[in-house]
Amino acid sequence: MLKTAVDKAFLPAKSLFEQVGDVMILTGRTMMSAVRPPYPYGGEFVGQFMFALQLCWFPMMISTLAFGFGAPGLQAANFLSLFGALDRLGGFFILASVREFAPFVTAVVVAGVAGTAITADLGARKIREELDALQVLGVDPIKNLVVPRFLALMLITGLMDIYALIFGIVGGLGAELLYNEPLGGFFATLFNNASITDLWGSVLKTTLFGAIIAVVCSYKGMTASGGAEGVGRAVNEAVVIAFLGVFAFNYVFTQTLLATNPDLSVVK
Repeated sequence: MLKTAVDKAFLPAKSLFEQVGDVMILTGRTMMSAVRPPYPYGGEFVGQFMFALQLCWFPMMISTLAFGFGAPGLQAANFLSLFGALDRLGGFFILASVREFAPFVTAVVVAGVAGTAITADLGARKIREELDALQVLGVDPIKNLVVPRFLALMLITGLMDIYALIFGIVGGLGAELLYNEPLGGFFATLFNNASITDLWGSVLKTTLFGAIIAVVCSYKGMTASGGAEGVGRAVNEAVVIAFLGVFAFNYVFTQTLLATNPDLSVVK
């Protein structure tokens, strides 16, 4: 009886560690399949890339404009205006938008739009036993289904991050104009604080966000069970787990980048 109670108490932790291990195994198999010939997934990769692009570009534009204008824009401008330092808003955008807001908004939009579509698609295939049929026919589902989605989401998140940076800064310019301030000070502090490390760090981090989202969503889709209800549950779990993975990875990546480049922590 005691053993049964202990097993029930530790069952959630056991399930968590098992899923983390399975996700890590899927990540390794996906990366090995991506670099090992043959490469039969070219058409699927292009299709998934265009599918994600069509779904994500408009929500990305609206979200980055809103966040750029609202949070780091109006709120920071309101604070800086108290000290007569509204021209420093451009430098603040390097810290807020380039390093954090743009990658986060990109990850949220891609996970919420493209990631859920991946989970639903693979989950439906799993429920209909299409994945088992592919294995019986000697077709590797990871190479033919997971790898193209993995590569497509990595590429789309990296490109969307640049897209988010542009529209985020446009939102900041809107906040500057709302306070009737000339844009010269905004651009001066923006370019004075910007660095190549900030840009490549933002794009690289967001590209890895795409890898995390793709692996998590593919795993939850390929392990879905319980019919349509199970697919819906897998979609919800995939989004939550992807967000948690993105947040955890972002903390480690940002702290590592700042530790190796101390100059990035100084706003000029």
